[in-house]
Amino acid sequence: MSEISLKSGMDYLRTILSSKIYDLAQVTPLQKMEKLSERLGNTIYIKREDRQPVHSFKLRGAYAMISSLSSVQKAAGVIAASAGNHAQGVALSAKHLGLRALIVMPQNTPAIKVDAVRGFGGEVLLYGANFDEAKAKAIELAQELNMTFVHPFDHPLVIAGQGAIGMELLQQQSELEYIFVPVGGGGLAAGVAVLIKQLMPSIKVIGVESKDSACLFHALQAGEPIDLERVGLFADGVAVKRIGDETFRLCQQYIDDVVLVDNDEICAALKDIFENVRAVAEPSGALSLAGLKKYLSQHELQSKNVACILSGANLNFHTLRYVSERCEIGEKHEALLAVTIPEQKGSFLKFCEILGNRAVTEFSYRHTDDHKARIFVGVRISGNSEKLDIIKELQQNHYDVTDLSEDDIAKTHIRYMVGGRPASIEQEQLYSFEFPEQKGALLKFLQKLMNWDISLFHYRAHGADYGDILAAFVLTETQHLQFQQDLEKLGYRYQNVSNSPAYQYFLK
Repeated sequence: MSEISLKSGMDYLRTILSSKIYDLAQVTPLQKMEKLSERLGNTIYIKREDRQPVHSFKLRGAYAMISSLSSVQKAAGVIAASAGNHAQGVALSAKHLGLRALIVMPQNTPAIKVDAVRGFGGEVLLYGANFDEAKAKAIELAQELNMTFVHPFDHPLVIAGQGAIGMELLQQQSELEYIFVPVGGGGLAAGVAVLIKQLMPSIKVIGVESKDSACLFHALQAGEPIDLERVGLFADGVAVKRIGDETFRLCQQYIDDVVLVDNDEICAALKDIFENVRAVAEPSGALSLAGLKKYLSQHELQSKNVACILSGANLNFHTLRYVSERCEIGEKHEALLAVTIPEQKGSFLKFCEILGNRAVTEFSYRHTDDHKARIFVGVRISGNSEKLDIIKELQQNHYDVTDLSEDDIAKTHIRYMVGGRPASIEQEQLYSFEFPEQKGALLKFLQKLMNWDISLFHYRAHGADYGDILAAFVLTETQHLQFQQDLEKLGYRYQNVSNSPAYQYFLK
């Protein structure tokens, strides 16, 4: 295979139509989501890419590129850098063609993902502290061993392989008006969009990104690909800092719009997928449905034929605990409130009487002083308007109320920590940290910061590759510079969250 250059949309169309991906990849079902269609007043379909042999669409692009290699290139083998679905797609594609496949994965990659790649016949090299270091090593080895580097998204043949999903969508439902596509590095979005716009340009193709990794959105604003300072890792399948050059060129030309969603909206979409088609998607796999729901609501669309892509289902089971806790908030069916009530007999009863027959989903309380108490309460609601009604009723009854429904620190940490305030600490700074879920990570955190006075600490595992720590430190003015230097040496992502309303209300 010589260096491929596909410039025009027609070039891509011809390449997609002549792709040999079906030697290995499957034509996946397009299912109607009956309950959600009725609820939202539109006909909603979901493309089940979780039904591929590797439970992800990534197999399509990997096989499209690898199967097009020359005999000399095939003899030398292929190499990739990935800790997720791309790794499995490359490994299975190479196995099917009888080739050697070497996958470079970060050292903190969970064993379940390493074992999956090996199970598909791939060799694994654990290298580097993160994906960027693993990728650099893979490219270095590709040159050293004369192996072909298989890019996860920014290669014309990979893009073309993913584009076959667009052809299947047209064949399975010819009356589609909107197609919602998840965006990470942009390979799937670019492939689907370029095909749809060649054949059915009236169909709108909408890209969906996580707010925590919106590399296409920011690239469109800047007019060119740019590096994001940080990316959130909940939807790890789309946690990409920089969109590809070729994928950006195509997305800029063919994508009609981009919608951004948060983690709670993704969790709500995961629940919808389970309830409608009994599939358990990974967070990035539910991304496009989350965007579909938000877009239909924002644009008040009714009676439309719309489709989204369930892009993958390689989920760590324990992530479901986090999803279950957050999906009601994502659907606007739960409100989280901080309320000050009088410290006297009957005050809780009066509070509940104001709530009426509404279901209380959570209640945390601790004595504050002899005059007042501060409570953390969850209430099941029908929508945002009911939340505002509750807040108004409480305020009319002279309760001090703070809405914490959008406060991520409250939802991830404070709701598990409500318990009282320090009596004497004044110079406290609150930080959140991300660290790899691996043996010794928590110990390393404590050892590196053992010389600092930790006044608050919370960690709870959610089954993801990375964990969240909330910690407070007692610091004098003269200690801030040295503390920042120690944080940099730690090597974990962190941010100062001392202004969190939940922290100010309950724990400061």
